[in-house]
Amino acid sequence: MVRDPAGVEDDPDLQVLLDALDDPDCRAIVTHLDEPMTASEISDATDIPLSTVYRKLDALTDASLLSELTEVRSDGHHTTRYNLDFDEVSLTLTEENEFDVTVSRPARTAEERLADMWSEVRKET
Repeated sequence: MVRDPAGVEDDPDLQVLLDALDDPDCRAIVTHLDEPMTASEISDATDIPLSTVYRKLDALTDASLLSELTEVRSDGHHTTRYNLDFDEVSLTLTEENEFDVTVSRPARTAEERLADMWSEVRKET
């Protein structure tokens, strides 16, 4: 799930987020993402097999903890890089005794917003 290019997105489903954060491989990926990385780079950095990395990246993007950035190349072979898409995750108990999750997001640059829109366009074609 790519973050909404318009910048409007609800907080993720609580169970999806908790499942992603409960997974040791997902946590290892999050701790190694100091900068945008490809799946292969993540696999090398974490010693997690590439096929597993792809599944974990899907889980983390579904939980809206990662964003996908498409690096456009002139040769037509575009590369997808993954980046952390949160500053903080808060879990609170509401007055109705229900859990509520809030994800604080970093400010988006114009380049990141354009990359998000390009990713959405590529999914449509």
